[in-house]
Amino acid sequence: MTGTKQYEIRFLVCCIYIALATLFTCDSLAAEEYILSKGQTVYVPVYSNIYSSAKKVPIDLANILSIRNTDTAHTIRVTAVDYYNSKGTLVKSHYTKSTTMAPLESTHIFLSNREKEGGFGANFIVKWESDKEVNAPIVECVMAGSEGRVFVTSGRVIKTTEK
Repeated sequence: MTGTKQYEIRFLVCCIYIALATLFTCDSLAAEEYILSKGQTVYVPVYSNIYSSAKKVPIDLANILSIRNTDTAHTIRVTAVDYYNSKGTLVKSHYTKSTTMAPLESTHIFLSNREKEGGFGANFIVKWESDKEVNAPIVECVMAGSEGRVFVTSGRVIKTTEK
């Protein structure tokens, strides 16, 4: 076998290992226990732009913050959705009063790819609450750019309302 052929086989085997590792990771994530809460503060990373070359020419991305009430029987109230830039400065408060979300309802906030204030390290802080313990919502940001570039970041709970 030639050196090139051996390299191709090793590369294929590595790709298979990576695919299997990803598959098992996704299965273990799907098997996580659900979280009950009366409220949370959620940090969601946002990328207004990314760099894909050594020249650091930014590719501007459109962003969609998605909030999904995963509880099948109870409402939640979204009390704040604040957008911060890379320096941690508040750019915009998107909700001036709380919004009630019905069971399984989804809502979103759209940021155009023309929005330049956020920068590479932008983020949303989402606060929600409920009168009773409910399934915690899914809070994510979908980023989309040119040439079919699309990726998702998941929110991370940074504070939980006391029970």
